[in-house]
Amino acid sequence: MIKSKIMIVDDEHISLAMTEHILSSTYSVVCASSGADAIRTYFKEEPDMVLSDLRMPGMGGFELQQELQKKAGHPIPFMFMTADKDEGAESKGFEVGAMDFIRKPFRADVLLSRIANILQTVEEIQGLKRAAEIDPMTGLFNKATVQAEVDAVCRHTKGALMMIDLDSFKPVNDIYGHDMGDKILIRFAEIICSAIRGSDIAGRMGGDEFVVFCQHITDEEVIASKAKYINDHILSSAREFMGDNMNIPIGASIGCALAPDDGRDFMTLFKKADKALYSVKSGGKHGYEIYHDEESAGSYVEEDATDIGEAITVLSERNPARGAMLLPNEQFRLIFQFLTRVNANYQRQMHIVLFSLAGKDEGSDPPKNVIDAFAESMAGTLRQSDTITQYGRNQFLLILLKTTPPNAELVIERIMSKWNELEASTSVDVTFEMREML
Repeated sequence: MIKSKIMIVDDEHISLAMTEHILSSTYSVVCASSGADAIRTYFKEEPDMVLSDLRMPGMGGFELQQELQKKAGHPIPFMFMTADKDEGAESKGFEVGAMDFIRKPFRADVLLSRIANILQTVEEIQGLKRAAEIDPMTGLFNKATVQAEVDAVCRHTKGALMMIDLDSFKPVNDIYGHDMGDKILIRFAEIICSAIRGSDIAGRMGGDEFVVFCQHITDEEVIASKAKYINDHILSSAREFMGDNMNIPIGASIGCALAPDDGRDFMTLFKKADKALYSVKSGGKHGYEIYHDEESAGSYVEEDATDIGEAITVLSERNPARGAMLLPNEQFRLIFQFLTRVNANYQRQMHIVLFSLAGKDEGSDPPKNVIDAFAESMAGTLRQSDTITQYGRNQFLLILLKTTPPNAELVIERIMSKWNELEASTSVDVTFEMREML
């Protein structure tokens, strides 16, 4: 068992030696004979608490406490000892934040008991602090803490902020139950931790959304290898838990932004990583993408086709999924502009619908997993000729082709009916606006 470390500060050598003798049987002890010596020793030894004489030449106990806490940037457990009979000194000690006060000469058992009480109180406080910072299910930092930790690091350290979403998590809960879902989330967190170093930062943003900041990593090959590792291991874990015949396409989508090029604070990097993540999900999931600014995005060019058949093959959608197309904003915008031109010339009835999601509590945002569930539910309800995009965090735009107003209303009713059958629907309010494009 590791002993707690106590720093004793006293300019009287006999008193210092006696106090060291009392404490050394129970604790690891370091000594300093002046305030200046104590400051040097503290940052070298990093003791768990300081036991300081109150009256010392040059720098007294009160001044030492204030100087140490100023330099350390956090509260330091302090206990004062003194032969001074002045009752005001004890009051001042507590006012400046001392945890206890003992008068010389003191009995060994009393000193040991008081120090034990201080260390137990410190441990309890640290335990409560850790509990407030940690996501209880996964053991990773919670949303507020990971944001603060990344903010503090990325201002002066280069690295990669990666948003990591667990793909197709909802069917795990729906088919195998929430206990299995919890097991998968816990294993997913363990896999993320095993893919990064101890010096990196990992947290759970909520639901199936995680974030890590890997310090000093900007190489795409390293990011790609981490993405592959996470995808391979979560799939094998899912089969381990749910059986080899498990056919849920579980995996991870990762959006990445690089510091300092893409930003030097958490929110700037997070928003850009979120855009990259959305691109991964729109492109089929189970992969990664590094954020690129809009000017450089989409700059690749296909090689020349040998004939029209090859050109059609290149342009065609591979393995089209059932239901509506779920597209990034830019692609949706181009389709909308094209269809508006077509509609102007050929009067193909077209409706555009804006869905808005809001949390049940006033002013609250819906969790990301609920937003994703709504998108999947809506896409599965619609035709392959319909098109959807996420518009902002809590909204979706939908294009309905060749629909009369009554038919468009029936489509909306069908979307809402299917959505209201899901458990996720109970946590949000959904409203919509519809307009016919004439």
